[in-house]
Amino acid sequence: MQKNDAYPTVPGKLKNFRLTPTGISGQTANGIFYIQIYAENTFRIQVSLKKTFQANPYSVVARATENAFTFEETDAFLILKTTKIHLLIRKENFSLTFKNPSGEVISEDDPNYGIHWLGTEVSNYKKLQEWEKFIGLGEKTGGLNRFGQTYTHWNTDHFAYGTGDDPLYLSIPFYMGLHHGLSYGIFFDNTHKTTFNFGAGNNRYAYFSAEDGDLDYYFFHDQYISEIITAYTALTGRPELPQKWALGYQQCRYSYYPDKEVIRLGQTFRDKGIPADVIYLDIHHMEKYKVFTFDAINFPDPASMIRELKKMGFKIVVILDPGIKVDEAYTPYQEGKSKKLFLTYPDGEIYQGQVWPGWCAFPDFTLAQTRDWWAEKLKFYTDLGVDGFWTDMNEPATWGQTVPNLVQFDYEGAGGNHKKSRNVYGLQMARCTSEGQKKQNPGSRPFVLTRSGFAGVQRHAAVWTGDNVSSDEHMLAGIRLVNSLGLSGVPFAGYDIGGFVGHCSPDLFARWISIAAFCPLFRAHTMINSHASEPWSFGEEVEAIARNYIRLRYKLMPTIYTAFHQSSQTGLPVAKSLALVYPFDDKVYHGTFENQYLFCDALLIAPVESYKSITKIYLPAGNWYHFFSGKKLKGEQEIYWDCPLNYLPVFVAAGSILLMQSANQHAADKHDGRLKIHIYKGTGTHAQSLYEDDGISYDYQANGYISRTIQMDHDHGTLVIGEATGEFQSSFSKAKIYFHGFSEQHLIIDGQEQKLEPNNVAFLDEISEYDPLPMGDHAFQICKAVPAITLHLDQKEQVIQLRH
Repeated sequence: MQKNDAYPTVPGKLKNFRLTPTGISGQTANGIFYIQIYAENTFRIQVSLKKTFQANPYSVVARATENAFTFEETDAFLILKTTKIHLLIRKENFSLTFKNPSGEVISEDDPNYGIHWLGTEVSNYKKLQEWEKFIGLGEKTGGLNRFGQTYTHWNTDHFAYGTGDDPLYLSIPFYMGLHHGLSYGIFFDNTHKTTFNFGAGNNRYAYFSAEDGDLDYYFFHDQYISEIITAYTALTGRPELPQKWALGYQQCRYSYYPDKEVIRLGQTFRDKGIPADVIYLDIHHMEKYKVFTFDAINFPDPASMIRELKKMGFKIVVILDPGIKVDEAYTPYQEGKSKKLFLTYPDGEIYQGQVWPGWCAFPDFTLAQTRDWWAEKLKFYTDLGVDGFWTDMNEPATWGQTVPNLVQFDYEGAGGNHKKSRNVYGLQMARCTSEGQKKQNPGSRPFVLTRSGFAGVQRHAAVWTGDNVSSDEHMLAGIRLVNSLGLSGVPFAGYDIGGFVGHCSPDLFARWISIAAFCPLFRAHTMINSHASEPWSFGEEVEAIARNYIRLRYKLMPTIYTAFHQSSQTGLPVAKSLALVYPFDDKVYHGTFENQYLFCDALLIAPVESYKSITKIYLPAGNWYHFFSGKKLKGEQEIYWDCPLNYLPVFVAAGSILLMQSANQHAADKHDGRLKIHIYKGTGTHAQSLYEDDGISYDYQANGYISRTIQMDHDHGTLVIGEATGEFQSSFSKAKIYFHGFSEQHLIIDGQEQKLEPNNVAFLDEISEYDPLPMGDHAFQICKAVPAITLHLDQKEQVIQLRH
């Protein structure tokens, strides 16, 4: 049969090649290729029909490694080898097969048209492996296992999106495949609209494609999924350690105004004893929605308002929209127009689209001069005392959803149209907002919360999942979205507690906030003309539940802050899908259990709908303790569990060490100076770090921190509180150690034998203290008669030996 334009163009037969210090490059019958080794577990594959490659300059921050591979050639193949990956390149048709050193196939191209083009569209078809599962892909709805589904990456303002809708606001074209005990990752580094098909409509292949540009992807393989995520974030960057206040409770609404209402909001938190750190100002703080302004009527003296809130311990975050109102009397528009900082049509006319202020121009954040200008404009806010920024509408969103594809971007001097540049717009806005904060307040770490972005966004911002809906289905979908973002290199993410769209019911808010206490970003938010989302807005019973879980969040802050520090070093999520730890346990992918996750490694969170009072839970391998009662349970079993509104099902992994403190009203508020160390009896040796610094500055990068490791050898009954390193003064002078599940009643410290005293441990406050209504048997759960000991903490190592 004669070929025509309907047939794909393939690279064709290998024509020539040459070795380079970082890999191999050459030509095929129809194109060029370059394969580079970035690490022993990371290969880069570039193939193009053009004479040069068109690389994305924004996502990858690593460089290829020299002399990190060996090379072999046979009659049929070129072979590149590292200690983790063997790549076989078939000379006849340039199809690729990735194997491990044992010869097992990790991933392989379809042999006939693995790499091909249909017009400008480039695709890579991979053979489906038996029972292959797919996870990750960033902010994508649907189930944990992506098999059998198709997804599109095209950043979209999707108001009140459905729990199965696609695409959403943010694109991270990185996923992981699992089969036969093997795992791998693929990051398709192409900024055009891309499609990922994981066996939807066929049983032959999975593929990924882009409307234009090169085939440019990175292939990862290692023994564990965690090592693949760490390799991906070594490539695209890791998040900075956030300021500690960013991990506390955050209150938002579209919108709080006037200024007296904002002050009243802060004072109510303090009067009610409900901890909180952040208040957001949405678009009504601005004059006619114009960015870099305050409404002089509702906020006549914003600096005074912010000072008053800071006295209460609050931080202020303001919204930033990219649309600059077309108004010749408006300084930001005048500056952007005169300096040629806005997106334009090919003939040079400024592109205008409608958003909140009306007709707007849009800064070209792919132009370095625009980013510098934007960073300077932030001084308006930072001089008033604003602490962080919330970048919204940055897909970019316009009424009608359409930006013409011929609109031009600078793209770092390379030039690009809307089709090429849209997906990186939010990433670049977050980037220059973060850089601007550093410039205006160089002594403080930045805080940026973004709706849109692309791979690498974790370097610059936290992410929230956009305009969700007040429903149980959305509550659970948000958990999957955050967990998927964590699998995709974005550990600092969250959802709007209570839902942005619609009226949240009291029961739904109670359940949602209890789950969100174990979410990396802990923020409540709702839209105008909906039920308020403050913790006291749903009656006394829900207020008490909310207070308890918010207080619990602050009690867990030593564990949470340490987890974020570790995440900044490894790129691993703080909220971990069970697939990350138990990837080949089929039950964790089951629809009944796919929402469960680990928080800070030790805590197993089992989300449940608000209308359920009993739920089915899967406990993975190992033993588990019920967090609130201390009951011990065996793993690898399904159980039914009571789940009244005031007690979310939470379990602790046996062997874990959980660090807590007394509850405070905000991150800078002093606790009682006593570190509470909860040790759960298990087997083997388990370790937990405690990391502290000032929670604000970059001093930790110059030894301004203190860190120690607490290690428990369960088999030999030896507890070691390690020597402290760093020069920061710890906030803890004493430690109270609780031994959950231990039968030992004596211990030896510095050669002196002491008896452990029984203690009753309450993780939640007694709800009847705030609510006179009867709450039944679940009103107050405690871990009863837990042996404990108190000791002074010093810089030196302390060894404690438990004795029967």
